Amino acid sequence: MSLLTQAVDIPAFARTQLALLDAELQSEIQETSGLVSATSPVSLQRAGLALINLVVASQRTGFGGWTVLELGPDSATGGELPEHGLRTGDIVLVSEQPAGSAKKREVKDLERKGAKGVVIKVKRETVAVAVDEDKEDAASFGGRVWMVKLADDVTYRRMNQTMEKMRDMQEAEYSGFMRVLFGLTTPSPVSKDLRRDEVFGEGKIEWFDPLLNESQKDAIRFALASKEIALIHGPPGTGKTHTLIELILQFVKRDQRVLVCGPSNISVDNIVERLAPHRVPILRLGHPARLLPSVLGHSLDVLTQTSEAGLIVKDVRNEMDVKQASIRKTRSGKERKAIYADMKELRKEYRQRERACVDTLVRGSKVVLATLHGAGGAQLKNEKFDVIVVDEAGQALEAQCWVPLLAANKAVCAGDHLQLPPTVKSVNSKGNKAKEVGGGDLIKGMSLERTLFDRLLTLHGPGIKRMLTTQYRMHENIMRFPSDELYEGRLVAAEAVAGRLLRDLPYEVKDTEDTNEPVIFIDTRGECPETNEDEDDKEKKDNKKKGSIRSLFGESKSNPIEANLVKQHVGKLVAAGVKAEDIAVVTPYNAQLGFLAGLKDTFPGIELGSVDGFQGREKEAVILSLVRSNTEGEVGFLSEKRRLNVAMTRPKRSLVVIGDAETVRRGSKFLNNWMNWLENNADLRYVDFDSLLAL
Repeated sequence: MSLLTQAVDIPAFARTQLALLDAELQSEIQETSGLVSATSPVSLQRAGLALINLVVASQRTGFGGWTVLELGPDSATGGELPEHGLRTGDIVLVSEQPAGSAKKREVKDLERKGAKGVVIKVKRETVAVAVDEDKEDAASFGGRVWMVKLADDVTYRRMNQTMEKMRDMQEAEYSGFMRVLFGLTTPSPVSKDLRRDEVFGEGKIEWFDPLLNESQKDAIRFALASKEIALIHGPPGTGKTHTLIELILQFVKRDQRVLVCGPSNISVDNIVERLAPHRVPILRLGHPARLLPSVLGHSLDVLTQTSEAGLIVKDVRNEMDVKQASIRKTRSGKERKAIYADMKELRKEYRQRERACVDTLVRGSKVVLATLHGAGGAQLKNEKFDVIVVDEAGQALEAQCWVPLLAANKAVCAGDHLQLPPTVKSVNSKGNKAKEVGGGDLIKGMSLERTLFDRLLTLHGPGIKRMLTTQYRMHENIMRFPSDELYEGRLVAAEAVAGRLLRDLPYEVKDTEDTNEPVIFIDTRGECPETNEDEDDKEKKDNKKKGSIRSLFGESKSNPIEANLVKQHVGKLVAAGVKAEDIAVVTPYNAQLGFLAGLKDTFPGIELGSVDGFQGREKEAVILSLVRSNTEGEVGFLSEKRRLNVAMTRPKRSLVVIGDAETVRRGSKFLNNWMNWLENNADLRYVDFDSLLAL
């Protein structure tokens, strides 16, 4: 069975997704929790999967009765955490740190002895973790601890349950909505003239924000008029979230109930923050440990406490805090065991009282917000919504989207399929080597990286999509290449941003050659060769031969001379008056970030990150280190034009690209076009080695 652009067999789709999801979960387990028993803590930290040499700085009771540990660096290792890949919402293992000479079997025991938890806050000095209640005694760690990222199997369980349900459905059970989304029927036609009042049946639309641009209004009209599915394509900086807020308010005004979902807690919380000032009855579902502090007031945990049972809930929580405080005061194992038993009973009472209010709160909310997999929780089991809005649909696995969509009659999906898709680690994601799950044919060529947004565009064509075309982030010259190459030349820079430069920042910045140019290209012309991260590292070489952690280190590249060029340019910007916190340095390679780490000591506040990790972010100035420079013309990660699209659309006023044009242009037609554009349109510079030697 081939992957068609026409109708898709739903049971075969579900079987294929189950096979691919199983392979992906196994890959995650092998790369994260499996590595605990195969790799030293130092190596895991270097790979961005762990933090070592930590101590428990404090302990408290968080929302929902969870124990929250604040973990910071041992005083002997300094006041700030090193660069790492742990993010809010990650599942982690916290455990006593093994000695460097610990045997592999001893390290493997760590997962059994440690405490599993959720990262709830990441700061420069500390990471806060809400730990599993069954392992609360993590708070009794006396010495150094470490934390390592684990696979989040909860998300996979929700996706699997949904795919299993779809696999087993009879054709008579397919809703009209499902039939459209799998191409069994075509979408209902939408009027070609959406400006006519009679299209909406209620007269002229009254905009909550009359300053919306015409492409935003057109997208909203289209989403309101569509019967089954509408895609809102939001290129970088075009105000996609702003458009969604207006759309949600318009749905509520029409007395429609809305479920808003996204692939991450951050994506959902961003909408909650923007929606809250409009005083619409909203409810944010989700583990309180994973929510931003600014949205907790709309969460079930907080809203439950404002009900009639709120005072009693508060009393129970106060009692829990007293118990928490007494844990560290006792050295008796018997007393500690008794305290944990009391805590367990208190938590049971706490949650029973919370549950009594949940149904009323959910039913009374016009807008409910949750992550895609969170929408599969018990709170929404029998709830009905008129429309489901999926934000960041270009970054979500399709199986994830179907968790809320399986019961939908209408959906609006917003995103940008021309930026990076969801991160997929499984080697089976792009082929059909995954083991069959549940019997029956699999769809050849299906990939987890192919999102619902992308598939629907291929299936039904651009008629189901509206694109936002005015961008409010970038200088016109920064915008030009991605617009012409990827967005059909349709992007227009808003007047307020079209000509703004670093010299125009709202604080004093000198007018220099570095602050009055929007795009600068420093061509290294093969004089700054790349190096392989594992060339001089015996442990990595050994592991690469074994194949156990090749994915961590085998493809990591760096370019030390390029790193010095980055440092030199940052120094010039700061000397001209640009604040370090307005500058970001991004690169596709983690090994290069290692060479750049010292920038944070010299220029506190500067942001360093991978291209993938910087998606959705923006800075006044962005310096992009391409790294690749070799005689073979190998470009690795750079061959993915969506990755480069992310990188080149992050800056507001200044984009500086540092790389070897001859190597990069050989990678693809897209890269060749980019190098040509930079040579013809950017401020082209070459390496001044004398000035580098002076650093």
